[in-house]
Amino acid sequence: MSENPFDLTAHPHTRLNILTGEWVLVSPHRSKRPWQGKVEAPALAQRPSYVDDCYLCPGNTRADGTKNTAYEGPISFTNDFSALLSDTPAGGVDDDGLFVARSQKGICKVVCFSPRHDLTLPEMEVPEIRKVVDLWCTELKELAAVPFIKYIQIFENKGEIMGCSNPHPHGQIWASEDVPMEIEKESREQLKYYQQHGKSLLSAYLEKELKAEERVIAENDHFAAVVPFWAVWPYEAMIISRRHVQNLLQFTAAEKEALADILKQLTTRYDNLFETSFPYSAGMHQAPFNSGDHPEWHWHMHFYPPLLRSATVKKFMVGYEMLANPQRDITPEYAAARLRALPLVHYKAAVKQLV
Repeated sequence: MSENPFDLTAHPHTRLNILTGEWVLVSPHRSKRPWQGKVEAPALAQRPSYVDDCYLCPGNTRADGTKNTAYEGPISFTNDFSALLSDTPAGGVDDDGLFVARSQKGICKVVCFSPRHDLTLPEMEVPEIRKVVDLWCTELKELAAVPFIKYIQIFENKGEIMGCSNPHPHGQIWASEDVPMEIEKESREQLKYYQQHGKSLLSAYLEKELKAEERVIAENDHFAAVVPFWAVWPYEAMIISRRHVQNLLQFTAAEKEALADILKQLTTRYDNLFETSFPYSAGMHQAPFNSGDHPEWHWHMHFYPPLLRSATVKKFMVGYEMLANPQRDITPEYAAARLRALPLVHYKAAVKQLV
């Protein structure tokens, strides 16, 4: 028998992502290494509530010449520079299976969360976030009614280091005629589990996470936010619905309210971690549309934030991660404990309360 038994918190190991079938290398001993690498400039601490040359602020003119309404809540519109177009002609290329391409139709929308240029999700109140959830539902229903649409991706890139081209808080919705690769992976693994066990993969997973508690960040009556056992990004998180539903449109009014609440809980903790407007890419994963019922699918939302040690030290996917498989230094358990311990009062609001 080994004198030093294997320890998840101390020894290098790989963890399986049960949603994709892929592996991540965890190297907890490396978290002690000194940092002399890239340091990002800190995000601007405070933005004005209105900027006269912002394409997304109320009443302003966008890049294509369209003038925004004087909107007072969340709004949506077709992206002026859509990655997918609804009138793309059908066609493709196949040269002996070596040069292969096919046309792709779709619709891209922008969703502004608030008329205020400075108001991100964690700084909004739950009723305001609920209005965003309702708008997501409206857009989802309209896009799902388009026969050629097979998948609808709702997402947000927050912060300029995540490639966000406009700092006005907003998200996007891309609806495509094909099912994207990440969704295909998750469909495959969820279907395999559902056929073997008669219940959803994430129902079984969440049940164990809630019992263990060590990777749970926050929860309410209808959702839980956890750092996944297989997390790649330093403070990656996933929101999972307690009820097994396939898409956002199946949520009850109480669940929509609870989704707004758990979004505020998680994103506030993110901002409080390094007392900065915490950057991330986040998006909902739900069942494909116009292609059957997909009873195996269980709604969830991923958050992929890049900050590693502070507001200025970012995790980059390089070297081994690009050429072999993803790797992380701090354990998911450590990340969850740090996030769970943070206050639910936003650090900016806490400062105002002290003044």
